[in-house]
Amino acid sequence: MTKWSDSAWEASLPIVNEIKQLPFISELADGSLPADVFRFYISQDRLYIDNYTRVLAHIASRLPEMPDVATFLGFALDGIAVEKALHDQYDPDLNATKSAACEFYTSYQRARSEEDVAIEAASILPCFWVYLEVGKYLLSVAKLEGNPYRAWIETYSDPAFDISNAKAIDVCDRLAAAATQPVRDAMTKAFIDATRLEMLFWQSAYHKGVADPGLLI
Repeated sequence: MTKWSDSAWEASLPIVNEIKQLPFISELADGSLPADVFRFYISQDRLYIDNYTRVLAHIASRLPEMPDVATFLGFALDGIAVEKALHDQYDPDLNATKSAACEFYTSYQRARSEEDVAIEAASILPCFWVYLEVGKYLLSVAKLEGNPYRAWIETYSDPAFDISNAKAIDVCDRLAAAATQPVRDAMTKAFIDATRLEMLFWQSAYHKGVADPGLLI
């Protein structure tokens, strides 16, 4: 029987492949991304992570199995630590306000808290999986020597991130297996929507906040 995660990933793969071709990603790979663009991205990412960690903690509070509660609380703590290290290195603008794309993405995630916990968990999964996939892709094509974004690339291609991603997938698959078909369908939609929002986030960052969320969802 096909796992829910396999079918959700397959459905979102065209978007993931499009993400890999974004100018933001290709310029990260060769180190040519303008510093002000990356700083805009990191500043928005700091604001996103504030919401992301709270969503992870909220999911943890709703999960039925205590080991899964501990796993998602661990994700929240790990996310804070890793992102803080990167943000300290790349000097985000602490006075930045959310771009339209960041507001759209975080609002979308918060809205899923009103639905089945399986749907809420599915909506956060691309933040693990897409970043890992992009990190691995970048590691395979990037010029790391002298690249100012080397630390970012290596963080999201690190084997430890792979382990966290596998754990998040496993929780979602078990939630999907216990869910009704309508909930599984909604999980897939949330996963695809969030993957599109990952793309929007990078598109918006490349243009320093200029992007139209309505083009994607």
